[in-house]
Amino acid sequence: MQMSYAIRCAFYQLLLAALMLVAMLQLLYLSLLSGLHGQEEQEQYFEFFPPSPRSVDQVKAQLRTALASGGVLDASGDYRVYRGLLKTTMDPNDVILATHASVDNLLHLSGLLERWEGPLSVSVFAATKEEAQLATVLTYALSSHCPDMRARVAMHLVCPSRYEAAVPDPREPGEFALLRSCQEVFDKLARVAQPGINYALGTNVSYPNNLLRNLAREGANYALVIDVDMVPSEGLWRGLREMLDQSKQWGGTALVVPAFEIRRARRMPMNKNELLQLYQVGEVRPFYYGLCTPCQAPTNYSRWVNLPEETLLRPSYVVPWQDPWEPFYVAGGKVPAFDERFRQYGFNRISQVPLGERGAGTGEVVGSGS
Repeated sequence: MQMSYAIRCAFYQLLLAALMLVAMLQLLYLSLLSGLHGQEEQEQYFEFFPPSPRSVDQVKAQLRTALASGGVLDASGDYRVYRGLLKTTMDPNDVILATHASVDNLLHLSGLLERWEGPLSVSVFAATKEEAQLATVLTYALSSHCPDMRARVAMHLVCPSRYEAAVPDPREPGEFALLRSCQEVFDKLARVAQPGINYALGTNVSYPNNLLRNLAREGANYALVIDVDMVPSEGLWRGLREMLDQSKQWGGTALVVPAFEIRRARRMPMNKNELLQLYQVGEVRPFYYGLCTPCQAPTNYSRWVNLPEETLLRPSYVVPWQDPWEPFYVAGGKVPAFDERFRQYGFNRISQVPLGERGAGTGEVVGSGS
């Protein structure tokens, strides 16, 4: 009787062990199946939404490497240049938006990221040791919390040669270390910045605008060079890409983009139709209309505003270069550098060799319905 009971207990124990083994195998199978399904779902997700080519840690390591190099002196020896605090991978045929700013005016970068869908290159000037530290901490914070910064922005730093930018210490960012989103970073910058002060007056250091422009445009095949407080029209990057992709005849030609300024605080026009409505009532006027009318007059704004509406961006008419024209343009190939001897304010963008091989050089003005 006891033997029979012992056999039954052993049998039940064996059966229970077998059931547990089967259950564990089923769980393992379901886990593997779920993992494979999850991998397939992830692959499908990344097919539509590719991950950023650079992780936060990679970007931070890149920042530290650029700062640890100590930078290089410019041709004058007055400025120290740190290239590639942030870098971006770019199609050789892409159009890069190249701009420059003091640390205080980096606030405008948020708007540029919204309106320009392609890569951006930004040269930042720090006039003092404190500003250089703020620039590095800010770059660290932006690279940590702003995916668009990691994916699309190249950033360079310029400061007086007597200063060296430091690698951000985890204890130094202070309140920046507490930020948790891209918007919080820009909000914090808005509180500590003094927007509008783009020239280092009173510091015995001149704002090296042309050095900054050349640095931002460096290595780009096609570039649109603008000031940081300018806003490109909606879809301009896509329109330029499509137009440039359709033909290889743009070498030696400057594709000029008409620039306007808004008299009073108004919502930024999204397209040409909205811009013309404001233009007709005097809310919008040609860029520098009151400050230096001849600097933009050769663009021939009256002709541009009367162009028929177009669906696609295309060249509309040819304008010969005239002194003292300072156009905003896209050009490919070897574009002459801006003269870096010009600093501070006034007639600095004009200091380039005329483009093209047609006499004194010509610019094709871009007209579009968008």
